[in-house]
Amino acid sequence: MRLKGMTAIVTGAASGLGEATARRFAEEGARIVVADIDGEKAAEVARQIDASGSTAIALACDITSAAACGDLVARAEDFFGAPIDIFHANAGTSFSTPLGEAEPGRIERTIEINLLGAVFSAQAAMPSLVRSGNGVLLFTSSLQAILGRPARSVYTATKHAITGLVKSLALEFGPQNVRVNAIAPTGIDTPLLRLQLSRVTDDVDARIASMAASLPLGRMPTPRDFTDAAVFLASAEARCITGQTLVVDCGASAGIAEPRPAAS
Repeated sequence: MRLKGMTAIVTGAASGLGEATARRFAEEGARIVVADIDGEKAAEVARQIDASGSTAIALACDITSAAACGDLVARAEDFFGAPIDIFHANAGTSFSTPLGEAEPGRIERTIEINLLGAVFSAQAAMPSLVRSGNGVLLFTSSLQAILGRPARSVYTATKHAITGLVKSLALEFGPQNVRVNAIAPTGIDTPLLRLQLSRVTDDVDARIASMAASLPLGRMPTPRDFTDAAVFLASAEARCITGQTLVVDCGASAGIAEPRPAAS
């Protein structure tokens, strides 16, 4: 119950890591706003967290709209009758196309969601987090925030930008007792990852195993590993941590790993 009595908004919470985080925050005692562009899926997640609707609600929000982000925070404050203590800006999109083959509209949309959406979320959340007196702003970043990767140029650029955004906001709002951090995972074994891999291979399990074997720890992070990091950064245990990007990557960013021996 490390988040007992706190109110949290999680964007992109109708599925994937956002959903996992919303559920975990609730388990830790937080009141939850399940925010997502897909209002119906968000509502189902909120019902599963709390069927009574008293400690978990769903709100539809398009984070690429500054007005929608502002309305999200205002409605959450109105429902719970208190400022927001935690805002997890998790919503984002992927990009895996060689730059020379990428359509301009897809490039613009990736930047709009991953970067402008993060900025608009922060801009809307900060007044409430300041009023909280002990606010926490979290971003979902990526290993691509500190490394590069072929065919991920636009995605990598947006995640590098989040690293700078975290540092600047930590300096700007630290004096008002708001902490700002990001979580940067490598690939996590989720249904979405498996769906993406199914488009390029007939043996998803083998590809997952190969990805895990390429990491120094020989395994991939799980959604639980991600939510462990989120709970820690949102809790009082991390009260002196701000302006940081916490990498959750089973050692991928440490350097070039030696190939692991095949299992006998």
